[in-house]
Amino acid sequence: MAEPSAADFDAGPTGGGVVEGPVPNGTVPGGAEPPPTGPRRILIALYSIFALAATARGIVQLSTTFHTAPLAYVLSLCSGIIYIAAAIGLVTDRSWSRFVAWGACGTELVGVLVIGTASLIDRGAFPHDTVWSRFGSGYGYFPVLLPLLGLMWLWYSRPGADD
Repeated sequence: MAEPSAADFDAGPTGGGVVEGPVPNGTVPGGAEPPPTGPRRILIALYSIFALAATARGIVQLSTTFHTAPLAYVLSLCSGIIYIAAAIGLVTDRSWSRFVAWGACGTELVGVLVIGTASLIDRGAFPHDTVWSRFGSGYGYFPVLLPLLGLMWLWYSRPGADD
């Protein structure tokens, strides 16, 4: 078994001990990413729930009743895939993750506004609801609020925002 090095100990007021939790530069000992906190954690939870719900709904609809409303069911599956991308973009701290989150949240906002408007104008094109129909009314309007919240968080947490 390897002996702990001096870097493994913290000479604090109690005389030292193993460092636990994040260190001053924001990393976790061992090189792991710190866990998400605050609004980011809430966004990740909401996007994960919607990813599961929309993807499962789309898969079930496409596999059982595709012929009754193919456009609506394909759009439900597409929204689920976009929610998955947003959740992945928000949960990771990789060089590409913010780009993915921006793209997914932006695509989701455009999708929910276009599909929401189209579903109100031409009800015949959407005989069955999608996740984004009527601006997400079947989901408590979260589909229209979620990308706004995601984009706001991305904007306010961007690198250099405090300058």
